[in-house]
Amino acid sequence: MQSSPSVSFSLPDIGPQTALFLDFDGTLADLAPQPEAVQLVADLIPVLTQLAAQLNGALAIVSGRRLADLDGFLAPLQLTSAAEHGAQRRLAQGQVISLASPDLQEVVRLATALAARHTGLRVEIKSAAVALHYRHAPELETLAQQVMRDAAHGTPGLELLRGKCVFEVKPAGISKGTAIEAFMAAAPFAGRLPLFAGDDTTDEAGFSAVQLLGGQGIKVGKGDSRAHYRCQTPAALRQWLRLACHDQPTPTAPNPPEKSMNRNEK
Repeated sequence: MQSSPSVSFSLPDIGPQTALFLDFDGTLADLAPQPEAVQLVADLIPVLTQLAAQLNGALAIVSGRRLADLDGFLAPLQLTSAAEHGAQRRLAQGQVISLASPDLQEVVRLATALAARHTGLRVEIKSAAVALHYRHAPELETLAQQVMRDAAHGTPGLELLRGKCVFEVKPAGISKGTAIEAFMAAAPFAGRLPLFAGDDTTDEAGFSAVQLLGGQGIKVGKGDSRAHYRCQTPAALRQWLRLACHDQPTPTAPNPPEKSMNRNEK
């Protein structure tokens, strides 16, 4: 994959006709050693609440996380969301649609058997996917990939997706890109210009989708990408969101320091 030759570090405006799509881990929230250890900065939920209101609801979270996990972190917000890379979608009206219920028994068996032999591996079982994390055992990357590739090939209708220190077996043909396309076909997103911010290779399908629809992708962090825009860190992305809120300071004002919030403190 090649980085766009016209990549820009000056992020696009979030305007009244924007449809805003945001990844969670590594984009809204900084990455953590374990998925459950993620902490949100204290003002993120108020900022998302205000932006959703400004955009008349045309804001959605598009993540590989389970929907229940997203809701737990973002409570009391329950935003329009695509979870598990689009296998589950919560529409603007609150209806939850599950697009696939694959047979994951063999994938679970192979992944858990491998993790049982190597303490640095971690298996995450979702409703429509199985993820094998190797962040704490990077030397096992090749072995983890082989096992998960074999697991995907052993069950019809599944495919392997690679992310940051994770291999995930998920339903074939479903992606963050297809989720964004589905959202854009209905209110309140239809007729707007989509923006999608994400940090991982799993977000590339989303970048392609929004750019084909006349919008823009924003790659957070390093790595080659199809996205036309680049943002260095999640903190910089969050500041971009703050500045889009009507009552926030202008870009020339000093940036307020971020404070993390333990979800147990909410």
